[in-house]
Amino acid sequence: MQVRCLKKERNALTVRLELQADYLAGVVARYQKDKGYLDPGDIEEAVSAAWSIGDDTIQKKAQGYVKPESFTHGSSEDRVRWFKKGYEAGDLSDWDTFNRKSI
Repeated sequence: MQVRCLKKERNALTVRLELQADYLAGVVARYQKDKGYLDPGDIEEAVSAAWSIGDDTIQKKAQGYVKPESFTHGSSEDRVRWFKKGYEAGDLSDWDTFNRKSI
């Protein structure tokens, strides 16, 4: 029981770290857009990539069902939301995933 609880807590922390990385990816994408480095469609591709690497999407494809308690990177919806949040902010004003009750 204790090992399972520790693993669940570790997974939850890992998800928060990964969502913070998605936020930072959005900030970098915004910077690149503002500098004119991106091609049309690049942001849509990034959002699509974030969706496709969500734990729920991967699990559903691999095993046919989803186990949220085993997530280590976040759901597709969460990954896209945090990428977009970083992209829209363009800075680190709202990037802290650790000091929130929910993500």
